[in-house]
Amino acid sequence: MQQASPAMVDVHNLTDTRHIAVNRVGIKSIRHPIKVRDRSCDVQHTVAVFNMYVGLPHNFKGTHMSRFIEILNSHEREVSVENFPSMLIEMVDKLEAVTGHIEVSFPYFISKEAPVSGTRSLMDYDVTLIGQICHGEIISTIKVVVPVLSLCPCSKKISDRGAHNQRSHVTITAQIADHVWIEEIVQIVESRASCELYGLLKRPDEKFVTERAYDNPKFVEDMVRDVAACLSAEARIASYIVESENFESIHNHSAYALIESTKANG
Repeated sequence: MQQASPAMVDVHNLTDTRHIAVNRVGIKSIRHPIKVRDRSCDVQHTVAVFNMYVGLPHNFKGTHMSRFIEILNSHEREVSVENFPSMLIEMVDKLEAVTGHIEVSFPYFISKEAPVSGTRSLMDYDVTLIGQICHGEIISTIKVVVPVLSLCPCSKKISDRGAHNQRSHVTITAQIADHVWIEEIVQIVESRASCELYGLLKRPDEKFVTERAYDNPKFVEDMVRDVAACLSAEARIASYIVESENFESIHNHSAYALIESTKANG
């Protein structure tokens, strides 16, 4: 007669005697396919990098790392922006936690038309969704990095010929009160830059972009102020951080500016 296997001890559930809680514990940098709502094409499929954490009470020795993977795999390819809050709830429930944190980073592509030739090409933008849950309350944040062109007003003013310009990264990190399209955030930034960027330009397009930037010079301070004014007027955004880093073409350093605002504080 075969003897029954002895029960396996779950070390994670053993009591820890150090009485020190862990703020975040979980898995980091795991890739998983997701689908994201696309304003023009309904759905866009991409691959995301997930960070998933929960808070560990002082009396538990460890968390169950495999359960994070189970949550992702149970959704298969149905992980999306829309079910992001439900993932947070499922995560803290399965891991018996009070607090949870999920970050999902992925490239997002927008088809753009060149300004003169009309040639279409894809531009990619780095997007991160951040979700936090504490005692059932969920906070959703979106972070979008938008590359644009900036031209220095000072250089234009003091030079007889031309002005130095540079590629800039404008980053918006916004706490969302209601649904906002990624395309809307990108459009806010691109419309306030010296000129937007394109994946593919023909010669007439290059002329347009060069002259557009020259006619619309912006300091790094101008960039963040103009974008902040738009975000402050947007009711669907509860709070925001806007940053601009200009990769200077005549210096071996970047110019940088940041504005942070919670609507209640103005």
